[in-house]
Amino acid sequence: MPRIPSRFIPLLIVLAGALFYFPFLGRVHLFDWDEINFAESAREMIVTGNYTRVQINFQPFWEKPPLFFWLQVLSMKLFGIGEFAARFPNAVVGIATLLVLYSIGKKAVDERFGLLWALAYFGSLTPHLYFKSGIIDPTFNLFIFLSVWFMARAVSAYGTSGATRQAVFSGLFVGLAVLTKGPVGGLLLGLTFLVYWGFQQFRPMLSFRNGLLFFGCALAVASVWFGLELIKNGFWFFEEFFRYQIRLFSTPDAGHQQPFYYHFVVVLLGCFPMSLLAIRGFFAGTTDNSTSNAVSFRRWMVILFWVVMILFSIVKTKIVHYSSMAWFPVSYLAATVLYSYLNGPLKWNRWLTVGIGIIGGVLGLLITALPLVGMHAAELTPYIKDPFAVANLSAPVEWQGWEWAIGTAYGLVILALLVVRKNRPVGSMVTLFLATPVLLWFVLPAIIPKIERYTQGAVIDFYEAKQGQDIYIEPIGYKSYAHLFYFRKPPPTNPNSYNEDWLINGPVDKPAFFVTRNFNLDQYRYNPNLEIIREEAGFVFLRRKPVFK
Repeated sequence: MPRIPSRFIPLLIVLAGALFYFPFLGRVHLFDWDEINFAESAREMIVTGNYTRVQINFQPFWEKPPLFFWLQVLSMKLFGIGEFAARFPNAVVGIATLLVLYSIGKKAVDERFGLLWALAYFGSLTPHLYFKSGIIDPTFNLFIFLSVWFMARAVSAYGTSGATRQAVFSGLFVGLAVLTKGPVGGLLLGLTFLVYWGFQQFRPMLSFRNGLLFFGCALAVASVWFGLELIKNGFWFFEEFFRYQIRLFSTPDAGHQQPFYYHFVVVLLGCFPMSLLAIRGFFAGTTDNSTSNAVSFRRWMVILFWVVMILFSIVKTKIVHYSSMAWFPVSYLAATVLYSYLNGPLKWNRWLTVGIGIIGGVLGLLITALPLVGMHAAELTPYIKDPFAVANLSAPVEWQGWEWAIGTAYGLVILALLVVRKNRPVGSMVTLFLATPVLLWFVLPAIIPKIERYTQGAVIDFYEAKQGQDIYIEPIGYKSYAHLFYFRKPPPTNPNSYNEDWLINGPVDKPAFFVTRNFNLDQYRYNPNLEIIREEAGFVFLRRKPVFK
C-alpha cells in the first residue's frame, strides 16, 4: 500500500467516511418497517416530551431500549425531523467504526493491518450500506465489538494491574449495548466469553474483583434507563419487555421465517468482497506477525463469529441485520488474509478469483438489470403473477436511460482487477474494496429513489399530502409504520382510534382515510361505509365520512 504518514491516517479515514457516508442520506424516504419504526419512536419522544419511555403510535414500545432513539432525537433537534436526521447518527458511527478498526488493528498487529481492516469493512456491501441507514444495529454492533475487544485485553492482562481498566471499559460498552438493543448485548459477550473460557480449559481468566467491576459498570450504564423505568413504573414494563424478547427468539415473526442457513447466505453475499477472503481466513492462520496476543485475539474473533451465526440461526425470526455483528469478525479475518497476501507468505487461491468474479459479476448484472426492468416494465408484467408487484411497476417513474451503466461498469472493474491482480496486487486489492463504496455512491441517488417510488412512493405521497389535517388515517390489511411518520400523526385524543373496527364501522367523529393493498381490497370493497377514492401502484385509498348525530 502507498506509504501514508501516520499522523494523517485518522484524518484521511474521517474524510473518506464523510465523503461516502453523509451524501444522499435524505435522498430517499425511510423504508418500512425498521427505519420508519425507529425514526417514529424518536419523533414521538419530541412530540410528547417524554424521553424516557419508548413509544410507537403513542403506545409503549416493548422491543427496544432508548439509546439509539436518543441519538436520533439529538439529530432531529439539530437537522429537523426527516430522513437525513434519522440516518445521521449511523453515518457518524460509521466513521467512528473505521477509526476504531484502524486503531485496534494497529495495536493488535501494526499500522498496515489496521488500514486493511478498516478498508475491508468500508469496502464491503452491507457493512457500508448500513451506515447510511436509520436502523439500530450499526451502533449496537460497535458497542458489542468494543466490549469484546476490552474483555480480550482484560483476559490477556490477567494477573496485572492493567486488567482492571480493560474490564471496566468492557463493562461500560456492554452496558451501552444493552441500553441500545436490550439483553442480547450481554448475551453475545457472555456466550463468547464462555466459549473462549472453555477453550482455555476453564483456567482463571478474570479475577473476582475485575468480574465485579465489569458487572457493576455494565449494570450502572444500563440502569440509566432500566433503573429509571423500574422506579417510575414498577415491574410490569419489564415483564412486557422481556416477554417480547423471549417471543422474538422462540416465535417466527410474520414474513421473517427463513431456513437455518439463511444468515450464512446473507453474510456470504451481503459482505462481498470481504466474505470470500474471510473464508480463507478461517484456515490461513494469523498474520505473519503471530504474537501470542494476535493469536489470542484471532480466537476471540472466530468464536464471536460462530456465536452470532449459530445464535441467530436458531432464533425463529430471521432478518438480514440480525447477524450483522458477525461483520466485525468477518472483516478481521479478511484483513488477516489481505495482510498475509500482500506481505508475501500467503498465496492467492484460484477459487478466490472465481468467487470474486462470480459474485461481483452477478452483483453488477443485478444492478444493471434494475433500471432495465423499470424501463421495460410494461413488457415484463404479463409474466409476473403477483398482482401487487404488477401494480407497483405501473408507478410513473422517469428513468434517464443511462442508469444501467453503473452496474455494468462495476462488473467490468471487478473482472479487470482479477486480470491485473498478479502484476499490481496492492493496487488491485485497494481498488477492489473501493469499487463497492463508489458503486453505492452512484446507486443511492440514481437508482434507489426510483425503486422506492415503485415500492412505497404512492402511499408516502398520500400520507404527506394529509399532514396537518384533522383526520384519522390508517393502513388496513397489512402492517406499516409509514402513516405515523409521514402523516406526522399527533397524539390521539380518542382512545377508540386504536380500534380498526370502530374506525371502519363505528360512529367516527371526523373523516377517516385508509390504505390497503390491491390483493386485500375484496374484504373492504363492499363495505357501505367505505368509498374507494383512488388506486395507485398497487395501493388502494379509501375514505369514510364522519357520523354526525
